[in-house]
Amino acid sequence: MKRGKQEELKHVIYASKPTFFSDTILKKILRSSRKNNVAWGVSGNLICRSDLFFQILEGPPEAINNLYEKILTDNRHLEIQKLRDKITGRRLFASWAMKFDPYKSWMWTKDEVKGGALKRLCSDDALAVFEKLARESDQFLGSEEKL
Repeated sequence: MKRGKQEELKHVIYASKPTFFSDTILKKILRSSRKNNVAWGVSGNLICRSDLFFQILEGPPEAINNLYEKILTDNRHLEIQKLRDKITGRRLFASWAMKFDPYKSWMWTKDEVKGGALKRLCSDDALAVFEKLARESDQFLGSEEKL
């Protein structure tokens, strides 16, 4: 089978601290992200809890750059730290305008987050977290890598 021209994609991963957090705020973020991201060709995954936003954005470089600039000015975030900003050949969450993953027990404790554990993550380690989540939710991701 012939493949068409591969779309240039960009991954940006960042961590931040919510300025305030509630289920209402989370639902509003997810609702607006899902609506806007479809129009911009953006997909991704958001992990959050009261002390943490950890997100991957993936899509056309210009759209990702514009979206990240908006995040930088969003008053719902403090201490925004970009952990990855790279061109890539594939999406991890192609079928999700914005997937929400609840915090998992294998992730960081509140003390680790408070102590700056995410700030010490290298780009590849940050990506590995989202690759693991993608494998958990997408049965086809592992088989695609072997092709």
